[in-house]
Amino acid sequence: MHRGHDDDDHHHHHHHHGDHAGPGHNHANSGQHVVQWQTPHLAHGDHPHDAQEVGEPDLDLVEKAFVAGFADAPDPTSFLRLTQVPFEAQAADGAKLVLLRVETDLVTDIGAVMPHLGGASFRYDPLPAAMVAHRRRLRFVYFDGQTLRPLSLAAVRTLQRS
Repeated sequence: MHRGHDDDDHHHHHHHHGDHAGPGHNHANSGQHVVQWQTPHLAHGDHPHDAQEVGEPDLDLVEKAFVAGFADAPDPTSFLRLTQVPFEAQAADGAKLVLLRVETDLVTDIGAVMPHLGGASFRYDPLPAAMVAHRRRLRFVYFDGQTLRPLSLAAVRTLQRS
């Protein structure tokens, strides 16, 4: 049965309009940092999850700014000094590292794979134009005396300067 207009005037709301839910909506007052979704198509070592361990939850945005600035820098060496990227450093395993190059490349995802149950085969789907993803990848290539070590910006920020 439809209630009349007079009954609607007595309807009470029990939500708190002064509370702002914030990121995650269900965790309004948890005091925790925003958790970013992992991107499944990134290669191992390219995930920005290391940034959270360094204490910089927006390191992915810092990387984008670094790539843009580095590409336009008239003096790349000075840019690296300004951004405090060490030319010589010590890795966590004690190896001495020297910076050889900074690599930025454009990655375009044009397809997706989904494993079938059991994992013995997979399904491939080309992505429609609206879902094609473009992103820049940033790597710092250090030499440890024997081999090249490509590091993310998050990993570079954990290096101890020599």
